[in-house]
Amino acid sequence: MCRHLAYVGPQEPLGELLVSPPHGLYRQSWAPRRQRYGTVNADGFGVGWYAQGDPVPARYRRAGPVWADLSFADLARVVRTRALLAAVRDATLSGADAEAAAAPFAAGTWLFSHNGAVPGWPGSLAPLVTALPAEDVLSLEARNDSAFVWALVLARLRAGDEEGQALADTVLEVAAAAPGARLNLLLTNGNTVTATAWGDTLWYLTRTGDGTVVASEPYDDDPHWREVPDRTLLAASRTDVLLTPLKEPGDAVTAAGATAPSREPLT
Repeated sequence: MCRHLAYVGPQEPLGELLVSPPHGLYRQSWAPRRQRYGTVNADGFGVGWYAQGDPVPARYRRAGPVWADLSFADLARVVRTRALLAAVRDATLSGADAEAAAAPFAAGTWLFSHNGAVPGWPGSLAPLVTALPAEDVLSLEARNDSAFVWALVLARLRAGDEEGQALADTVLEVAAAAPGARLNLLLTNGNTVTATAWGDTLWYLTRTGDGTVVASEPYDDDPHWREVPDRTLLAASRTDVLLTPLKEPGDAVTAAGATAPSREPLT
């Protein structure tokens, strides 16, 4: 349903991460290499980034395809950041809610994106509405499944859950309510990246000289890219990646998984 990417590391121009790579997110908007559902991501795009000394991210989002935005090339060329989250969108219902439906969604220091879809939305998740405060439901940024999944994650974060637990619990809750949901979630606070692989592709790259990229698919052919197994929670810093298996709904385990996490060797 979309492609997304997050980065934490030394300051880089947006374009070096999104536009310049031969198969970067910009190109993935019309020619993704590993996308399992859909072929063109032209229903909106967005990028959120953190300026030096400011923990609250800025965002730039549009309803149309990234290649049609004449301002984005200049923005990507001159804006530098230590962390970003960006996405290109293939909407289930094209045109709905315009740029408000484009990731990244934001609250406080967090940026969030959802790659996937929830079957039967909104009816399939109706039982979960009661778990949210009424003001959260009424203030949804868009009327789509991704915005609602973000509301579920955000409610857990505001209640004090650690980021990995908030994503893991939300994935298992939504997957139980809507079997077959694809729930690749991506979250950053500007210092770390947390993500889930659940129904679609997810990769990571720890770059030489510091910095980690987590993305739906590799943006180049660097042999150090590593694929994240399906049903996995990823937690990454600038230098380290930790993978923890997630269990199917109904298994008698904690939401973060039954087996011990593995710290991936970085090369």
